[in-house]
Amino acid sequence: MYIAQQVARLSGDLTYEKLDEALVDRTKYLLLDFLGVALRGSITESSRLVQRFLTVNHVPPPDGVPVIGTPLYAQGSLAALANGCAGHAIELDDVVNAASLHPAVTVMPAALSAAWISGCSGRELIEGIVAGYEMTVKLGIALDPAAHYAQGFHPTGTCGAFGAALAAARILKLDADRMANALGIAGSQASGSLEFLADGAFTKRFNAGWAAHAGFIAALLAREGFTGPASIIDGRLGFLHGYSPKSRAEKVLAGWGAPYEVMKTSIKPHACCRYKQGPIDCILAIVRENNLEEPDIERIVVSVLKAGQALVAEPREKKLAPKSIVDAQFSMPFGAAVAVLYGRAFLDQYCRENIDSPRVRSLMERVICVSNDALEQEFPDKWPAEVEIVTRDGRSLRKHLEYPKGDPENPLSWDEIIEKFNSLASAVLDAERRAAIVHRVRAVDGEATIRPLMALLASSAEG
Repeated sequence: MYIAQQVARLSGDLTYEKLDEALVDRTKYLLLDFLGVALRGSITESSRLVQRFLTVNHVPPPDGVPVIGTPLYAQGSLAALANGCAGHAIELDDVVNAASLHPAVTVMPAALSAAWISGCSGRELIEGIVAGYEMTVKLGIALDPAAHYAQGFHPTGTCGAFGAALAAARILKLDADRMANALGIAGSQASGSLEFLADGAFTKRFNAGWAAHAGFIAALLAREGFTGPASIIDGRLGFLHGYSPKSRAEKVLAGWGAPYEVMKTSIKPHACCRYKQGPIDCILAIVRENNLEEPDIERIVVSVLKAGQALVAEPREKKLAPKSIVDAQFSMPFGAAVAVLYGRAFLDQYCRENIDSPRVRSLMERVICVSNDALEQEFPDKWPAEVEIVTRDGRSLRKHLEYPKGDPENPLSWDEIIEKFNSLASAVLDAERRAAIVHRVRAVDGEATIRPLMALLASSAEG
């Protein structure tokens, strides 16, 4: 039996009643995080362009799916596209270390579109999300993240198409054969190039939206009886063979659901690439503990994991001269500089003004990114970080971190997740509506339908 068929059977057996309380709670926690990020992401330039594309080229059906953060409704696959692009627009979406990808921004939009058209319950939504995360993450691990990146692929987009398909298929209650077909169809749409790194293009965000769109379409086609190859994952010409020279098919099913990958998912406190999160934690701690200011600093030496060097550290001349917000999100020198200057690296710091700031640029020149073999020993299961700040008076101040803030081993509390949600969503929604969303998410497994929750997300322009 091929992997897609085994996955379909495992997912068919996944029921809310079999999920423990901690897993259900964690899934709600991740859902609220995604909604806050997508709401704030909905007002970025790239999201506005997607929304304009919808209004110019698309006539919404009578019962269209809400586009988060807007009064727009769209056909389900296009709503998934828009919501996925918005969720990935501000680099604050969740991430799984071992797979080096972002599951929420592909799985959640497809699951919400499927939930809307099916009228499913909150418990069924949770089932779909858990299945979708498991598929996305297991594929990312099986590919070998560093090898997949080296081939030029963006794993959020490639693996995310499969996870989105499985989440939607589970919510639409497809049988095992049709669920396997949905995965087969998704495999022909699995895409996502890293070439956005060349010039900071918006396709980084599009990769996530397209995966959600592709997965949702795959599930709908499979529901109609359209077929896809059962061997799509492990076949001679399948996904693992085509997308990585170091893939290991046995890792897809290894430890499936023991525990589920939602329990291993990290939350981002900083608005930038995952490979910058731990180093920024270290920088903030050193500056705070030693009362440092920018004039005190001679240089900042940041140990960057090898898998992330081409993303955030190389080529140095490019990382020292970001031209766009995307460039800045993927520049370790920029993240280090704003962390020192502003005491945080959140959305307000990743702005055009700071990109053009002589003060920021001057400090970036003093940031040196290096390899550190000691940090590689447990990667990608752990993403340790290490930073040294050398001061002008000759001190060498070091910080080593085993688990960045937001990792399951160093988590944000529910209160911190709600604070993050409110901070992000306040740009779009009033306090009353934000409180209503938090309440509904925390009690979503008691909802007969998730439509009231989604309606709260969609009508912001009128509220």
